[in-house]
This record gives sequence, C-alpha cells and structure tokens, in this order.
Amino acid sequence: MTYQDLIDACQPQWIAYTQHPFVMQLGQGTLPHTCFMHYLKQDFLFLKQYARAYALAIYKARTLADMRQALPSVTALLDHEIAHHVDYCGAWHLTEQDMEREAEDVATVAYTRYVLDAGMQGDIVDLYVALAPCAIGYAAIGNMLINDIKTVFDTNPYRSWIDLYSGEDYQQGVAASTIYLNNLLAEIAVHSQRGQQLIQTFKVATEMEIAFWQQGLNVGTSNTKAINNKSGAVDNA
Repeated sequence: MTYQDLIDACQPQWIAYTQHPFVMQLGQGTLPHTCFMHYLKQDFLFLKQYARAYALAIYKARTLADMRQALPSVTALLDHEIAHHVDYCGAWHLTEQDMEREAEDVATVAYTRYVLDAGMQGDIVDLYVALAPCAIGYAAIGNMLINDIKTVFDTNPYRSWIDLYSGEDYQQGVAASTIYLNNLLAEIAVHSQRGQQLIQTFKVATEMEIAFWQQGLNVGTSNTKAINNKSGAVDNA
C-alpha cells in the first residue's frame, strides 16, 4: 500500500479536512482575526507535541537510517515552523512566552495525545501514519490555495501562511517524507488486517485535524453569539 491508499480510504474525512470552511475563509482573507489568532496559539502548542512525536520516532527507530530520517523534521519544527508562528503572532503583540502560557484546547489535547499514543503502543509505521495527515494535508491545502482562483493574495492578512505551506521548501519536504512513508508501507497489503488498522489510524487522525480547524472557527462563532447576546440584553433593558 501507499500513502495515497490511506487518503483514498477516507475521502469524506479528507475532503472535510482539506476544504474545511476555516481553510477556505483563510484563503479568501475573510477568516476573523480572532479565529486565526486562536488557531496560531493552539498550533504553537500542537507543534511542540508534534516535535515530541518526531523525537519519539527516533526512539522507536530500529536502524540508524530511520533515526536520521526523523531528525530533520525535529529540527525543522523547532527552528522554522514554530518560529514562523512566533513571528506571525508578534504582529499581534503576542510573544512566545504568551503562547507558552496558553492552555491547550480540547481538540489540541485529543489530537496530539492520540498521535503520541499511536506511536507508544505501536511501531514506527503506526507513528508515521498518525503523523501523516498533518504534513501531507497542509501541503495539499497549500497547493490548493495557491491555485484556487478564489484565493486572495494582495490584501490577504494570511498571505504568509499560504506562502509557507505552498512554498517550494515545504512542498519538497513533504514529497520526500511521502517517499519514506511509502517505503514503510510497501509490504503491507491494503486489505490485510494490518492495512485496515493503519487506515483506521489515518482516518481518526484526519478527523482530529477537522476538529482542530473547527475549534478555531468556533471562536468566531462564540464571539458573535456573545456580541448578539450583549446587544439583546441592552435592547431589553
């Protein structure tokens, strides 16, 4: 089997993830800033756990080659992707220390601990399959947005996010990681018990990604309801 078999086996979830309203509003520049800020803060916390998961891959690896495979991901997360989030949040006067003090939201806890648990209970294949929806999905989203005629660029406050995940460095990095994942999956038959187990892991992780987008979008909905409730209270007074 290949990573594409994992995606093909959970198409409804994959589409709901990669074309989530959060993503589409981000591409069009209409996503409320409060939603994006909440996402960035939670993604900062998520990426810390994601780095731990790749460190776990080094621990789980049985060969030196597999240990070396995970190291660049740990370095990229700590030195590049998290730094992008810190810089981006700096534009809204949020520091790294502010984000360190932020509490993890429910979807953040559920997703990150699911990935770590998959790695702890299983082997390196289980771990990489649980990790796969994030990296592969963000590459798919970045590619979709950069080619979507509805995407706004010049006046979009989230342009740097689109540029990051549609950029050559990120796209090439994910392409290389999918080759490695395919090598791990090569001897596993799609319809075997092991193959179906991995599909289920990938499906649940993808559903966790949907919940992660949704928790960011819910912040805007909650704020709107609060404003409406406050307006109603004033009107009734």
